[in-house]
Amino acid sequence: LQNLVKSSCCVCDFSFFFPATLTYDTLRFEYEDFPETKEPVWILGRKYSVFTEKEEILLDVTSRLWFTYRKNFPAIGGTGPTSDTGWGCMLRCGQMIFAQALVCRHLGRDWRWIKGKKQMDNYFNVLNAFIDKKDSYYSIHQIAQMGVGEGKSIGQWYGPNTVAQVLKKLATFDTWSSLAVHIAMDNTVVMEEIRRLCQSNVPCAGAAACPALESDVLYNGCPEDVGLRGRLPLWKPLVLLIPLRLGLTEINEAYIETLKHCFMMPQSLGVIGGKPNSAHYFIGYVGEELIYLDPHTTQPAVEPSDSGCLPDESFHCQHPPCRMSIAELDPSIAVGFFCSTEADFNDWCQQIKKLSLVRGALPMFELVERQPSHFSNPDVLNLTPDSSDADRLERFFDSEDEDFEILSL
Repeated sequence: LQNLVKSSCCVCDFSFFFPATLTYDTLRFEYEDFPETKEPVWILGRKYSVFTEKEEILLDVTSRLWFTYRKNFPAIGGTGPTSDTGWGCMLRCGQMIFAQALVCRHLGRDWRWIKGKKQMDNYFNVLNAFIDKKDSYYSIHQIAQMGVGEGKSIGQWYGPNTVAQVLKKLATFDTWSSLAVHIAMDNTVVMEEIRRLCQSNVPCAGAAACPALESDVLYNGCPEDVGLRGRLPLWKPLVLLIPLRLGLTEINEAYIETLKHCFMMPQSLGVIGGKPNSAHYFIGYVGEELIYLDPHTTQPAVEPSDSGCLPDESFHCQHPPCRMSIAELDPSIAVGFFCSTEADFNDWCQQIKKLSLVRGALPMFELVERQPSHFSNPDVLNLTPDSSDADRLERFFDSEDEDFEILSL
């Protein structure tokens, strides 16, 4: 066991050796620091050098919102579990990738969390949206209960696509962020669909358009109805999630270079995936290793203090992040991107097109301007922009892979 601990920076994930429901208090172990290498370190579109920017690397990692198993939170559904230990790892990873989207939306990619430093209101608004209580937009309660209507019982493990579909539904209630969430199915990103979704005339607001005032009534940690007071935008900020399967039982080596390039893009939200029944949130890579945040640590649920302040230190990973060989990655993943403007999206499209020119890199998905011919159907083409991608695709594709179950809306 000691040798295993020394060889892995994340000792809390022993799913390959122990039952998946067994977790460890990671604070008892030492974490492996970054290797002394000339290879660049990429974290969500930012490039670093281990030799000259180690502190900046750790600060960037620490600033990501880190969601782990929790215990002693209010019972899900009133009578359900009070802890998600052993079953909620993919739900927590879904929270992390979506929290990164909200951080980019309301705080910006350059925002940093520093222990003990007073943070702006929008930071706590974002954090409150994920707190373990029934009325937070993206809480474990909301994710688990939204899954019940789709055939996922509370306590059942989700795949990457399932959690993406559930988060898309929950985002419709988040008028403060007013995001356009698109899930690209069948390994195909249709640019026309995304532009139609993001250019829809839906009121939009956020930190820049409608800052929170102290006198505002708060709901879910956000100003009530701020989404209805904003101006009509030309582009709704896009959260693009792409569920993929990059092999049968293990990742196909031909996809590895393409996957690395996704972490280099400034629009990157990272990747959710991991090992069978053991999910991680991947935020970058160095050499042939992926860098990730691990949810497999059980912490007590957090409650606001008597003064109303929310203790936030346990939501930030304050030790070197975990690493694992890219070759160990389970082939079922979901890749995420955030495009705050139309120019951002156009730039992302150009970068994806250039990937086809990278030697030895096999495209993970197809980027097309319009719907492929096998989607062409009068009933499909007449759907409104607000119709669900999942509902449309459900008519044509019936996957037996649980990770790629298409949820009806």
